[in-house]
Amino acid sequence: MHTVAVLALDRVIPFDLSTPIEVFSRTRLPDGRPGYQVRVCAEREEVDAGAFTLRAPWGLEGLKGADTIIVPGVADLATSLPPAVHDALRSAAADGTRIASICVGTFPLAATGLLDGLRVTTHWRAAGLLAATHPDIDVDPDVLYVDNGQFLTSAGAAAGMDLCLHMIRRDYGSAVAADAARLSVMPLEREGGQAQFIVYDHAPTPQGSELEVLLTWLRENLARDLALADIAERAGTSTRTLIRRFRDQTGTTPLQWLHRARIRQAQHLLETTEHSVERIGYQVGFGSPTTFRDRFKRATGVSPQTYRRTFS
Repeated sequence: MHTVAVLALDRVIPFDLSTPIEVFSRTRLPDGRPGYQVRVCAEREEVDAGAFTLRAPWGLEGLKGADTIIVPGVADLATSLPPAVHDALRSAAADGTRIASICVGTFPLAATGLLDGLRVTTHWRAAGLLAATHPDIDVDPDVLYVDNGQFLTSAGAAAGMDLCLHMIRRDYGSAVAADAARLSVMPLEREGGQAQFIVYDHAPTPQGSELEVLLTWLRENLARDLALADIAERAGTSTRTLIRRFRDQTGTTPLQWLHRARIRQAQHLLETTEHSVERIGYQVGFGSPTTFRDRFKRATGVSPQTYRRTFS
């Protein structure tokens, strides 16, 4: 079982702390077994959580052996990271542990130096301060989360749920992640001002927007060889206007959206059918098996065959 250790620092933000505890604790595999064991860890026996005080059942020793460590945000961004916590996180990183921060949890994680040279995100209101405090970090305030492989960061508040669901998808596939999303009464991916550029994610369909009908049509016609001009013609507009509307409402271009939708549908078919890789490539609109394998591996980091072995 995958072990998640949630680190409760002094002045921890309760919402950020509870998000991973609830999302991971409620995750179930197709056979009903829990997907995760969750530990709440702290340096001190009692932790100030603002409106209440909590007692963590694990000390920092609980971080050892965890597959994932979550660093929630803290209320006081000027507070120095305790040396023992600094060393524990550095040690876990050296062992290959996946470490993720939620909201302004990026600040204590950044204080370890583990994020230097990486693209990260945090709550949009704290992005400027993070960039000024840690100039060696590339701060992107416009995304819901950033996945650097071993190190992941999320934007503020509910974006922590997006990040947790993304990690569940990485660990167990989209079917388990979709079930966890339903239990959280949360869409598996969201559109909006903080456009999400993570290619693993299913391309968002803004409900009620002027693009909704077009995006539904695109998802129903993934197998077709569609050029930008074809999409613009279907939308009854110029290519320039189409690109502008896509950027405003989805945060990406029409062809990038289409590519992400094809990859997502391919993942779904690999997980839920026994169709050959070649057939799936044609079903989602890639012109040849070679092109499909290349695009899929670039998007997900693994081949279609490896993905199927992992998540089917």
